[in-house]
Amino acid sequence: MQRTHLLARRWVFSALGVFPAIIFGAPALANDSTAELSVGGLVFKQTPDVSMESEELIITGDNVTVRYKFLNQTASPVTLQVAFPLPDIDLADADDIAIPTSDPLNFMGFQTRVDGRPVQFSITQRAYLGDKDVSQAIKAANLPLLPFGGHEEKIAALPQPVHDKLLNDGLIAQSGSNERGQPIYSGAWLVKTAVVRQQVFPAGKLVSVEHHYKPSVGVTFDSVLRKSVRESKGMEKEFQRYRTDYCVPDELLRGLDKITGTVDANTAKLMERRISYVLKTGANWAGPIKDFRLVIDKGKTDTMTAFCADNVKRISPTAFEVRAQNFTPERDLKILFISRRN
Repeated sequence: MQRTHLLARRWVFSALGVFPAIIFGAPALANDSTAELSVGGLVFKQTPDVSMESEELIITGDNVTVRYKFLNQTASPVTLQVAFPLPDIDLADADDIAIPTSDPLNFMGFQTRVDGRPVQFSITQRAYLGDKDVSQAIKAANLPLLPFGGHEEKIAALPQPVHDKLLNDGLIAQSGSNERGQPIYSGAWLVKTAVVRQQVFPAGKLVSVEHHYKPSVGVTFDSVLRKSVRESKGMEKEFQRYRTDYCVPDELLRGLDKITGTVDANTAKLMERRISYVLKTGANWAGPIKDFRLVIDKGKTDTMTAFCADNVKRISPTAFEVRAQNFTPERDLKILFISRRN
């Protein structure tokens, strides 16, 4: 049986114009930039019993929809605990990453349907300092595991003995100073979150699973690919990283150069949006994905986009399609949108 692999040396250009997993038992740009969170799943132990018959993945700048069809290959029902891990959040970088909702648990706005019906799931969340689970210590100090805004004030309001213990244990760290020169402290732990449910796969019957969530969109109010930036001293490695991550073609660079010219300032008011999706956990099921379809919609005809894929087909003025049979994902997906600010 022939297998199809998603390879790196292909790209999409238009003129400016998440898998579930199974659990068993440039300085000038940096100040205006937020980083995207990769969503899609983690690598868990492979199951030999359930195959992924098809996957349809639709990604826009506002929503991600993933539709799967699974088939139990055995003669008996199989019950699995299925988890969709949300991205880890390091509080040391939390102010610089894009979190799409204000819900501290379901911060991606995750929803699931099975055979067309909404299903209930639980969300587990733990805090870690290195390999140590520190969830109870944080809860005992009446601090949220994933704080949203104003958590420095909550830390500052802690009783001094509690504050000192958290500081000595490395759970909080100085992150700056206020206007009076007094230190500001923030959390220093890593937050791990997963959406978990029990799923029964009846023998010989297709099970349809559909996920919806809001992507974490990294934003930079300029572009590394703009000519004066990419050719500036010290940006060579970052430019080459973009070339590798997004398979940026020369045609896209020439299109940007026509718009921006060679001036140092971002007079064209370009901005980047970046979305990451973890594809490789699609290899956790029995055999390859038999029928894979990816649709990426850039939203506006005057937006440039680049990503790595084979056999890309334009299906609308703003959307591109990738199809593959017997698909084994070997790399994750990174999508780049470049447009002008409104």
